[in-house]
Amino acid sequence: MRLPFVGKRKKAKKQKKQLKRRPAGFRFGGGSAFRDYSLIFIVVFLLAFGLVMLYSTSSYVAAVRYSGDSSYYFARQLKFTLGGLVVMFVFSFIPYSFWRYTAPYAYLFAILMILATIPFGTAANGATRWLIVSGVSIQPAEIAKVAIITFTACLIENLGRRVNTFWGFIGPIGAAGFVAVLIWKITDNLSSAIIVGAIVMGMLYVACPHHKRFIVIFGGAAATALLWVYNTVRMAGQSNMGFRESRILAWLYPQEYASGRAYQTIQALYAIGSGGIFGKGLGNSLQKLGHVPELQNDMIFSIICEELGLFGAISILLMYVLLIWRFMVIASNADDLYGAMLVVGVMTHIAVQVVLNIAVVTNSIPNTGVTLPFISYGGSSVMILLAEIGIVLSVAKGSGKRFSFKS
Repeated sequence: MRLPFVGKRKKAKKQKKQLKRRPAGFRFGGGSAFRDYSLIFIVVFLLAFGLVMLYSTSSYVAAVRYSGDSSYYFARQLKFTLGGLVVMFVFSFIPYSFWRYTAPYAYLFAILMILATIPFGTAANGATRWLIVSGVSIQPAEIAKVAIITFTACLIENLGRRVNTFWGFIGPIGAAGFVAVLIWKITDNLSSAIIVGAIVMGMLYVACPHHKRFIVIFGGAAATALLWVYNTVRMAGQSNMGFRESRILAWLYPQEYASGRAYQTIQALYAIGSGGIFGKGLGNSLQKLGHVPELQNDMIFSIICEELGLFGAISILLMYVLLIWRFMVIASNADDLYGAMLVVGVMTHIAVQVVLNIAVVTNSIPNTGVTLPFISYGGSSVMILLAEIGIVLSVAKGSGKRFSFKS
């Protein structure tokens, strides 16, 4: 994606014509009247679809776990979704320049939240990733993602052309890398650490016109991953293997681990394969009857494929493509570099999560535990995602002035 500030400034007359073409909408504080209704429609559609699929997917498991309450997961997710929509609405009216001044404090707050999991964290499935506040589970890693977006955008804007220098390029990576390491080592959440790193790299890729250094970085990351896989295969069968190494072996040899680490993945693949072109019909899944563990979380896409088939799966993927397209349009028409970087950060966050989730469900990569945005069960996730959408809507309300990156 190419941003307009990398090129020349637009003439004032042309800018005025562009402003006149913008549709009418809501006004707040004398600002621009534009609202990106297409973005709002896509997000609301994904949320509504997610609630329907969540009830269809989790009703049996919820009834078994919670004394016949088949709507347990649905009801909780509905509350978080409605709360998230309120947050999105409020954030859309806050001038996005506000986040420029609060970014350093958000960054420090995210670090403190992660550190707070050491004495106050709640363990689940062998990892301490949550904080309980007034009965609500909060995952600090989710807060860190939006904090990294606002802070990195601030760094890139302040650096200006210096972001192309070695130290200017390393600065944002170092700031995000520090948080990523904390997430990985303290909360044992490697997938969120990878997403944090991917967000920063996506923002830098758009901000920097010279992309040769990214080839080196991605090549080094790929080589490291391949070396890790090679060492894991070489160590197969040893008693000192960790759970991540076991996941890699289950990914490479799923049939050999069909009753253990690969059970969830194999059952998800059965669900995908049995759906056919048009699926078995909404609510008619067989794999959701206790065969796919935690299917309401990171494996919900497999039930979408089973009940709605290839047609339903492609339709949802197209909605995500439309969402990414709207982000690109908004970023390209942002008032300034900071606004554009905010949108690029949100776009990268959502795009990476979609790719990782579907790659895991189809066994293209080892299981990472990444949820499907707006569809999977998770209160912290949907609240943070909708807060990010609110920030994007605030950027979309801008006047359309464009600034040269060189200035």
